[in-house]
Amino acid sequence: MAHTHGKYADFEGLRRQAVALRRAGHSLRQIRDQLKIFNNDLLNQLVKGEPPPAWTKRPNARDDLRERARGLRLQGWTYNEIQAELGCSKSSISLWVRDLPHPGPKRTPEEQQARMNAGLARLRASQDRERAATKQEAAAAIGHLSDRELFLLGVGLYWAEGTKDKPHVRRESVEFVNSDPGIIRVFLAWLDLLEVTRDRLHCRVMIHQSADVGAAEHYWSDLVGIDKARFGQTILKKHNPTTVRKNTGAAYRGCLGIKVRQGAELYRRIEGAWYGIVGAVSDPDPGNRT
Repeated sequence: MAHTHGKYADFEGLRRQAVALRRAGHSLRQIRDQLKIFNNDLLNQLVKGEPPPAWTKRPNARDDLRERARGLRLQGWTYNEIQAELGCSKSSISLWVRDLPHPGPKRTPEEQQARMNAGLARLRASQDRERAATKQEAAAAIGHLSDRELFLLGVGLYWAEGTKDKPHVRRESVEFVNSDPGIIRVFLAWLDLLEVTRDRLHCRVMIHQSADVGAAEHYWSDLVGIDKARFGQTILKKHNPTTVRKNTGAAYRGCLGIKVRQGAELYRRIEGAWYGIVGAVSDPDPGNRT
């Protein structure tokens, strides 16, 4: 092969010299300087097929990671453990160690289950703390309830849970049933705001006959502040043996029903207030909601 420049006309001779220098451990720059060949294309042609000497290769950080990953895998480490140790991706680890044997289990099935249960317990404890903190923050944000706020809250609560008059069943009476002690407390506070005294209340317990009826009656009596002897007859619900009940245990106290005697006028006020709330939220003027 002849080169267009006269000084490079003896290509084969130059190639023999370049190859000899390459095999002697010279870099391209050293070959260039020694043979006075400053054309990079030609220089690469002269040493084509000859690998560069090892000392000219730059160290590859990934080669080191690969060797470390393989070493850890041979020690029985999992992909997750290797990733956490080396900070590289699982896909890279898989590529590097896929020819190595899969590590055997480090733990017995019982040990693995115990470890999983402990992890779940820690997770649930963390979630419980997060739930409790959110609830405490929300509870603290409520602060003091004004009479107006309590009144509106009570109207909404009654309309959701209380007995309502229907065109086909005239029932203008105030009757409220619930199993949640907190809801009962709010309802009683609302009745106090409306100046409904305890002597106007007729209360009775509704509960499964298989529960502790006496304890439930005492509980509700203490909560509302009315002697149990003034309660109406407790309504017992027969237990169906084919049904698996979840509302069991000491915390189950059935439901408490509260009826306001001579409550027709109060019921009309409640119904009117409720439709006032509905109208207020439908009003296009937001100033009407303050």
